[in-house]
Amino acid sequence: MSTIRIEDIAHVRYATPDLSAMRAFLEDFGMDCFEEGGRLYGRGSDGRPFVHVTEPGEARFLAVGLRAESLADLETLATSEGVTMDDLGEPGGGKVVRLTDPDGYLVEVVAGQTKRDPAPLPTDQPFNSATAKPRLRRTVRLDPAPAHVKRIGHAVLKVRDFRTSEKWYKDRFGFITSDEVEAAKDVPLGAFMRCDRGDKPADHHTLFLAQLPGELGILHAAFEVANLDDLMLGHQHLKAAKRQPAWGVGRHIMGSQIFDYWKDPFGNELEHWTDGDLFTAADPPQKQPMSALLAVQWGAPHPMFAGKLPPPPSLISFVTALQLRLKRLFRRNPEGTTA
Repeated sequence: MSTIRIEDIAHVRYATPDLSAMRAFLEDFGMDCFEEGGRLYGRGSDGRPFVHVTEPGEARFLAVGLRAESLADLETLATSEGVTMDDLGEPGGGKVVRLTDPDGYLVEVVAGQTKRDPAPLPTDQPFNSATAKPRLRRTVRLDPAPAHVKRIGHAVLKVRDFRTSEKWYKDRFGFITSDEVEAAKDVPLGAFMRCDRGDKPADHHTLFLAQLPGELGILHAAFEVANLDDLMLGHQHLKAAKRQPAWGVGRHIMGSQIFDYWKDPFGNELEHWTDGDLFTAADPPQKQPMSALLAVQWGAPHPMFAGKLPPPPSLISFVTALQLRLKRLFRRNPEGTTA
């Protein structure tokens, strides 16, 4: 049993030397932005006080926020970890328990925040398919605009040791695995993990932990938009604003989301997504090859496969598996010992 079961991701937190540049990007991305207490906040339409926070400072990722079900759960977590439950001191009020994960990431677990009334989103247009044609004597006319961010959906963190980080997050927050990704058979590199909401459907993943080469950090944070038309209008708006594209548009395999990735002015990657999978606690975990992580069901290929001479996916999986095996070997046989 985990200490508590979180109900969702709450926010991501960054630092940047230029709040105005970040604000301009976030507004192009589709967030409602405001400044308070020297920080920049971005919120969606779901009524939560904020989903994205930027503080002044050297550009870097600062923290991921998770949302506990209640203040009682938050107190249980604080007691279990031997830390204090503090006032959050940010828009919406509430309390926070701050923890540090095995890779040094700050994890802010919040509860008791005040919600506003949700704002309306663009409605789904009736869709005339080959088998059903509900839109009669009506046209589709969409007004150019940024996408409409509803909420934050997930974050992806690079970790040093997947199994260590997986245990830390599951033991404290009740995450359950949707898909474990393997570089080779029995060589896991990470997992898409969702909240345990019992019989209540939850997103395919709220957190993805990935043991991949390179420096630690957040790979991206993802935000749900109204629908496919909204995502595509957002794509056009960001393109017209000459923002830096990262990957998209396409449909993922694991999670099934239609996705569109962009980079903010400081290199952080943010995703628009819509039409993701939902599961309950009764749905068992699956194992998937690394190729399912890099491939798409349709749409733009992963950037590493977009060049004229892309590496074969099998080679990438082989090299990743080799690196993971070597790291595993050195952990078992530290310097000064024999195999």
